[in-house]
Amino acid sequence: MYEEASRITTAVDVALKRVHEAQRGEQRLVVAFSSGLHVSDAIREFTANHPNVEIDVLPLPWSERDAPLRDGRAHVGYLRRPFDDSGLRTVPIGHETKVACLPVTHPLAGRRALTSADLDGEPILDVRARRTFSLDEKFELIASGQGIALIPASIARSYSRPELVYLTVTDGLPVETCLTVLESSCADPAADFLDIATAVLRRRSDDGDSQSKVEPGAASVVPALSTD
Repeated sequence: MYEEASRITTAVDVALKRVHEAQRGEQRLVVAFSSGLHVSDAIREFTANHPNVEIDVLPLPWSERDAPLRDGRAHVGYLRRPFDDSGLRTVPIGHETKVACLPVTHPLAGRRALTSADLDGEPILDVRARRTFSLDEKFELIASGQGIALIPASIARSYSRPELVYLTVTDGLPVETCLTVLESSCADPAADFLDIATAVLRRRSDDGDSQSKVEPGAASVVPALSTD
């Protein structure tokens, strides 16, 4: 009941804020994004075409996916699957590889790449084994030898730590990235942002990112986005 009451309170607060903004003639767009995903290019292009719309960004905690869209904290989300897309308009953007995140002291840390079979029997830090509420918490557990994790490669690029190694899992399944809005609220300026961001982010996904070698003992970067 407490959790439900908190969601209701948040939704009411957001609704009142939007009413006050509308009364003042203000337009504001809140863009939520998952860790490691970047929306700055899309925001710059949108702002060039809509200079009067104020943009806020909302980094999504590790434990949250579509919730800010549903409770009104965000108008648009740049998310990774899986998430509940019921009642949402979802636009696929691209696919992202996952990498294994290991402590530098791990016996596999010296490999150039791994397969899923290499990870059999390893303690994997995921929601089924051990729930974590932030990336910092997850990385601290990995660095201290409590387990390993499979994470999107863009997160590996964004969080460089000397105690961690990121290795490509050659037979790992890619993760789909998506833009999403509530079906009931897909109107200006959210609709305009969705159109602009789709073109910008798909172009970025098609361009891909440069590859660099995996070096033991370093926060190694691997290719993050592949084309559709």
